[in-house]
Amino acid sequence: MSIKIRGSVWLLAATALAVPGMVQARPTSRETALEARLQRLEAEMTQLRADLKSARDEQAVHADQAIAVRQTAEQAQAQALVATRTAEAAATKSDEATAKATALADAAPKQGFRSGNSNVVLSGYIKLLASSARYSGGDDPSNSLGRDLYLPQSIPVFNPASPTSPTRVTDFTAKQTRFWVDANTKLGSHALKAYIEFDFQAAPGTPQALGQGTQRTTNAYDLAMRRAFVQFDRWMFGQEFTNFSNPAVYPESTDYVGGVDGLIFVRQPMVRYSLPLDKGLTLHLAAENPETASATAGAAALIENGEDHAPDFTARLEYAGKFGFLDVAALGRQLRVDNARTGLAHISDSRVGWGISTTGKIFLNEKHTSDIRFQATYGEGIGRYLGLNFSPDTVLQANGQLGSVRNLALFGSGRFALNDQWRVNLIGSFQRVSYAGYLNRTTAGIAMYNRQAWSIAGNVFYSPVKNVDLGVEYRHGDRRLVNDLNGHVDRLDFAAKYSF
Repeated sequence: MSIKIRGSVWLLAATALAVPGMVQARPTSRETALEARLQRLEAEMTQLRADLKSARDEQAVHADQAIAVRQTAEQAQAQALVATRTAEAAATKSDEATAKATALADAAPKQGFRSGNSNVVLSGYIKLLASSARYSGGDDPSNSLGRDLYLPQSIPVFNPASPTSPTRVTDFTAKQTRFWVDANTKLGSHALKAYIEFDFQAAPGTPQALGQGTQRTTNAYDLAMRRAFVQFDRWMFGQEFTNFSNPAVYPESTDYVGGVDGLIFVRQPMVRYSLPLDKGLTLHLAAENPETASATAGAAALIENGEDHAPDFTARLEYAGKFGFLDVAALGRQLRVDNARTGLAHISDSRVGWGISTTGKIFLNEKHTSDIRFQATYGEGIGRYLGLNFSPDTVLQANGQLGSVRNLALFGSGRFALNDQWRVNLIGSFQRVSYAGYLNRTTAGIAMYNRQAWSIAGNVFYSPVKNVDLGVEYRHGDRRLVNDLNGHVDRLDFAAKYSF
């Protein structure tokens, strides 16, 4: 198109040079033809200009469209970048949401259920105990506590003055079935815990008229509270195992306690405060329910006096870590007897009781399935704290004064896991009671009082599935009195327990 335009321009120029001469002459037919031709050329020129303008306009439109397309592409690219960033942000939020959901799932209670801000767990176990015992010195009465569990003070002693034959007894019981309610509440930065625990073992021998069944018919037994307390941050109020000991030392056994001879075993109401001192180091201080368990000269039966004026004070320093734990504990108490009579018949006396103890559990493997446990205790006036009150705290003499009684108690056990299902426990326990030298050692004095007890035991436990334990245990226990009369028991137990 541009070549055609240039030709037309040259033609118009040549024509313009010729026109002046033609104008001066008279138009001829040739001139007329030229004039017509010139008009056509002008018309074509006009058309060419129009075409040129149209071409330029079209080119401008194409340029604008190209710019628009480029701008559209840039906008699309920007939108794509924004969309990508939005998608990445959404993915990040999704990951955060997933992490939060996972955290919430992890924070959800592994056991129990939610009740408001509290996580409540109902738990416990069903336990059947079948035992066969042979007593060397006679018979342990039916429906007595010593028939349900190993109780050294209930072992009959052989007395030549009234000889008895050895006896063998067999008992089945489900009294040791237990359950508990554990509620934990988070109150801002505070932690609130409530706990209550029951079993059916605490009231053996209660007459049928008072709610107990008999072995002949129903075997019904009363539900009894074992532990009940509220814990708020470092404070604990209620009934719990004495602060003088750590119950984590108790061995795995078919028995209710297992090696009770030399163990501290008391549950009672108290107020306790726990103070962290350093990493793994905690000091526990408690004021606990007082009760003087005395015996009167000439009678070995224990008496709960109930005339105490001050609580029993205990302190326990505990160091816990990956290795296990080590505790050192101290006890201070007042022993007091008051018969509330008047005149010369009034008997009132008191003395101080004290005790020290060390307790520990040392793990033998990384899984904490094998360990060594031990406890050593010594003191004066602490009889009710040891061996389920194997000896009195003090002796009330004929002159109305209280005589001192000292106790040495030792306990040790080893738990050895053979694999995830089988384990073996070896248990040894000992207690020696020393009465003041000024106490009368005849029958009119302390001749029939408990002086020593010890036992050894071994058991095998098998867990075919989780939460089910089957155990067989053999125990030999020995009891000796101040007058050297003694008796022993050989006991074979089988236990089946399902924990839930």
